[in-house]
Amino acid sequence: QVQLVESGGGLVQAGDSLRLSCTASGRTFSNYAMGWFRQAPGKEREFVAFISYNGGRTHYADSVQGRFTISRDNAKNTVYLQMNSLKPEDTDVYYCAKESVPGLGLLRTSSRGFGSWGQGTQVTVSS
Repeated sequence: QVQLVESGGGLVQAGDSLRLSCTASGRTFSNYAMGWFRQAPGKEREFVAFISYNGGRTHYADSVQGRFTISRDNAKNTVYLQMNSLKPEDTDVYYCAKESVPGLGLLRTSSRGFGSWGQGTQVTVSS
């Protein structure tokens, strides 16, 4: 069972930046696409960003396009989410996720396509 461990969350002011990291256990990290999602209490988990297994394809939710950047370092089994120009509405618990089966670059934006999840890291943006 793969384990995903997120870090990098915190409390910042509007306009600030944060970088989230997610490190995976196991030897097959480079075969799988990764995603970032976020969830507020009482709401459904929301797609934020996707990166294919080799980093060649990325995709973002409209709400973060141009402000967030997803990247990965397969040598370190780590995926990142660089978040710039943060807004109070970005306040959420952020989760990284690994796709359930290797999709060879297939775009996934639904949480149903991801089978392993981290524990989440809180991001709070004050106005």
